[in-house]
Order: sequence, then C-alpha cells, then structure tokens
Amino acid sequence: MSIFKPFITSDVIVSPFKVNKSFTFTGNNFTGSNVQIDRFLGKNITASLWVSGSDNTGYITPQSSQLVYRSIKELYYSNYIRGGNGSPAATASFNNDGTITGSAYTPNYYNYLSNTLTASRYFPTGSNEVITVISIPSNLFGEYLKPGSVNISTGSIVLQDDGLGNLISSSKKVGDVIYEHGIITITNSGTTLYSSTLPNIFYSGSLTCSFESTVTIYETQYKCTIRENEFNFSNNPSLLQGSLFESFSNAFSNAFSQMSLNMSSSFFSPPGNGKLNNNVTGSYFSPYITTVGLYNNNKELIAVAKLAQPLPVSSATDTSILINFDF
Repeated sequence: MSIFKPFITSDVIVSPFKVNKSFTFTGNNFTGSNVQIDRFLGKNITASLWVSGSDNTGYITPQSSQLVYRSIKELYYSNYIRGGNGSPAATASFNNDGTITGSAYTPNYYNYLSNTLTASRYFPTGSNEVITVISIPSNLFGEYLKPGSVNISTGSIVLQDDGLGNLISSSKKVGDVIYEHGIITITNSGTTLYSSTLPNIFYSGSLTCSFESTVTIYETQYKCTIRENEFNFSNNPSLLQGSLFESFSNAFSNAFSQMSLNMSSSFFSPPGNGKLNNNVTGSYFSPYITTVGLYNNNKELIAVAKLAQPLPVSSATDTSILINFDF
C-alpha cells in the first residue's frame, strides 16, 4: 500500500541564481574544435569600393576586414563617433510632412552599454586605421561574460577588464568589453604608446585569454510537510508477526548447526496472521523516515531523495523536509 500527499502551490519555490566558470586559453588552443575563439583585424578602407573576398581576416571564419570595422562601428560606437563620451541628446522636430529633423548629435543607436554610468568610448575613424576584435562563442561565455574577469596577455602586454566594460592596460583604456555578446574590442584609444598593440594581439601565437562565463541555474525547492497526525504508521512488513525479519532474528538466536534447517523451513515463511509485533503496539512508537519519493500526476516515481540519517516522525509538531533540485 502506498500513501501519497499532493503539493500545494506554496510548497514549490523556484529560485534563480548565477553561476560562473573560468576559462583560460593560450596560443593555438583558441582555434581548437572545442574553443572556436576567433580574432579579427578591422580596417577602415576608404580608398576603394568594397570587393567581396578582399582583405580577409580571421583565424576560423574569414571575414572582410572592412566589414568587420564597419560592423563594430555601427553596433558599439555609432553614438561615440563625434565624442568619446557619447553624443549629447537633442530634441528632434516632427514636421507636418512626416519627416523628422533634429541635431546631428542625437544618439539614435543602442550601443550595448554595460552600465548606466557615462560611457567613454573611442573609435578610430582615420583612413586605414585598424581595430582588433576577439570574438568568444556563446557556448563558452553562456549568458554574458562576468564583468571584471577578462584578461588578455602576450609578452609584456597585459589587458585587464575593469568590470565596467573598459579594457585597461598600464592604467590607460585601450578598448571595450561587450559582456552580453562575448566581444572584446581593442581600439587603441588614440594613444601612440600602444601603436604596436593591435598587430601583436592579432598575430601573437602566445596570446593568452582568460574569462569567466555566467549562466543562470534555476533551483526548485519542494517542501514536504508532515502533519503530526500524518504518516504515523509504517508499512514495513518487518513489523508483522511471522515476518521475514522476525524469522531471520530467531534463526540467528539458534546454533549455527540449526540455521540451515530454520532457513529451509520457517525462515522464508510468509507473515502469519498479520498481527503487529508487541514492540510496535505502544502509544510511543513512531516510524522513521529514510526516503522521500516524488511522483508525477500518474503516480509514477520520478525522483528519490535520501535523508542523511533516519528521521523520526513527530506526534506533537509538524515535520518539514526540504528537497532542492538544480536545473
């Protein structure tokens, strides 16, 4: 016989929490089949029209360096071309003919800022200027890169994420980290001190990149409440007179020479008249809980929770057992 007790709404609580995992890759490990971190050189080519297949860049997936430059500019720097701190907002005018006019400094784009602080982003716009892009696939960074975890180094060059989306080297900003896209851009911030940084970062075979991914895990908690008047009787057959357990105890109380006879005759005899043993008929007897089974609506067992030690059922107060699942 089985005893089931359904959960009520307040018995089930789902709580999300963030978990992080660290990764470190060096040199040729970037392009491994299980890594796929790509590096691109973006170049502002203005001398001629774009030609498909020309000026390719990338270690894994060939891309046009001109299109890489323009894509990064459009996605992450379009509001910062006229000023490193962003274009100041202005009120646009809606005309009767349906057109909209306004200041050229109106920030019309969403550039994936990491926080609400005033951003400072630099993007080179001179002819043939270059940028470096490191692209981390989503299967590595999860939902987003953990702020403050990005570190890139090669030789004497060390670039560190400050946790606010800025890539810092020797106390100077040299690029940006777009956490939700796994994109690391190195724009050199216009400083001549780092004029050799970009080619070194792109071509270096000893480049090391470390970061932490972020993933949300949902923990489901089931509260199994046992009232003082519930589950106060055990279904364990060893409580019955003539049970297997009782016969086993009697067998061991005799000499070993008689064990084979007892085992063949009475040891495996089924429970006799179904009466309880005398030691479990008192008012102070209380069963112990060792296992909690979770069932679906069809009364099919789908999960089993084992207690660390047997828990007596209280006849005076409610007993609650908390079961946690992480998905």
